[in-house]
Amino acid sequence: MKLLTHNMLTSKCLKGVTVGYPLGIEAKEVKISEVDYNSEFISRIIPKLDYTAFYKAAESVGYAGDLPPQLIQDYENNEEFLKKMHHVLLEVEIINGELLCPESGRKFPISDGIPNMLLNEDEV
Repeated sequence: MKLLTHNMLTSKCLKGVTVGYPLGIEAKEVKISEVDYNSEFISRIIPKLDYTAFYKAAESVGYAGDLPPQLIQDYENNEEFLKKMHHVLLEVEIINGELLCPESGRKFPISDGIPNMLLNEDEV
């Protein structure tokens, strides 16, 4: 699971959960996969991100070191920043671990890079 995907996931469908975002990450295995760099894509995806949640997710898997804690001004013209964002958003991949609902504590497994967000009947 890439951190770009993580930024879009919520456990709001769980019974009793009102927000369910951002999910915590407990990574057991992280892999780096090379992905072709596309500055235009990165520039366009950044405004759609919850940067604070993204930064915390990157921090939880040990890859926030080169990123600023706050989104920088004029990021579209900062090639160095865009490359760092590309790396963490698209090349850092959680292979095995768990996502944790911040409200209920429910854990969702990540296996072979795929988060399983399916709920049991009694959880809906």
